[in-house]
Amino acid sequence: MLGMDRSLGIDLGTVSVIIYMKGKGIVLQEPSVVSIFQDSGKVMAVGEEAKSMIGKTPGNIVAIQPMKSGVIADYEITEKMLSYFIRKVCGNSKVFRPQVVICVPSGGTEVEKRAALEAAMQAGARKAYLIEEPMAAAIGVGLDISEPYGNMIIDIGGGTADIAVISLGGIVVSESLRVASNDFDEEIIKYIKNKYNLMIGEKTAETLKIEIGTAVELEEELFTEIRGRDLISGLPKSISVGSNEVLKAISPSLKMIIEGVTAVLEKTPPELAADIVDKGIIITGGGALLRNFDRLLTEVTGIPTYLAEDPISSVAVGAGKVLDNIHILKSGLVRTYK
Repeated sequence: MLGMDRSLGIDLGTVSVIIYMKGKGIVLQEPSVVSIFQDSGKVMAVGEEAKSMIGKTPGNIVAIQPMKSGVIADYEITEKMLSYFIRKVCGNSKVFRPQVVICVPSGGTEVEKRAALEAAMQAGARKAYLIEEPMAAAIGVGLDISEPYGNMIIDIGGGTADIAVISLGGIVVSESLRVASNDFDEEIIKYIKNKYNLMIGEKTAETLKIEIGTAVELEEELFTEIRGRDLISGLPKSISVGSNEVLKAISPSLKMIIEGVTAVLEKTPPELAADIVDKGIIITGGGALLRNFDRLLTEVTGIPTYLAEDPISSVAVGAGKVLDNIHILKSGLVRTYK
């Protein structure tokens, strides 16, 4: 029977769903995308396969991203997507249904949190628990959150940036911003359109961000070639873009995240603030991979900032680890489906 203990930690993100299975580690990482037939509402593809269809589907098929800013925007599609992923990692067994810990942004409303729990139960979980993302991230990166010390963690996902100070197993101060990695992409698209009269898609914007994106100006600028549609001639066209241009494009979002970090630090009790200065700030989430993000935060706050070892999966790993300590974790930290 022990072998059938299917416990899952699920990071239900705006951009991707990451699942951690007890004893196995990360077992799934796929885009949060579902392709459906418009007339029947039937699911055609989920995850990787559905993402490859974005922007390329014929009229009767639509690719939907059911998560917006870290919360469920389309409940029915989210439930179908979760169902598919849970079956994919656990098989079709009706007997051995998994218990699930699901992550939500720290600023989520009661309705949003309830929707996440219900979606997990409808998707086939035996029991569902809820944990806030910064808390899961802190556990995932190996911080001892039960100690009476201040730990500061910044989790920058696709749809939200969660900033939190944690001590004694609880969140002391937090801020959840609905600005994150996806906003960088949108700002890049807008910038290229305004400056070059060139229309590029999300994938191209994301490639630009990953290949040459930076949070501080580089001494040696990086350049890359991109293709798009010229808005004047309507024909395909290639241009070369530099890293400092990408920085200029994403500056508004970076500024908002920095303001959020500063606001949390200002509200942090002095004793805990002293701990944070000693231990530094940890950044995690896919958005934290932006080149020199840690350096920018160190420069702005004066506090050493470190990138987590595996920033993309730390939230899912933390959610999974919670299952081992569910009995000792405070009731305020983990919510159960009632």
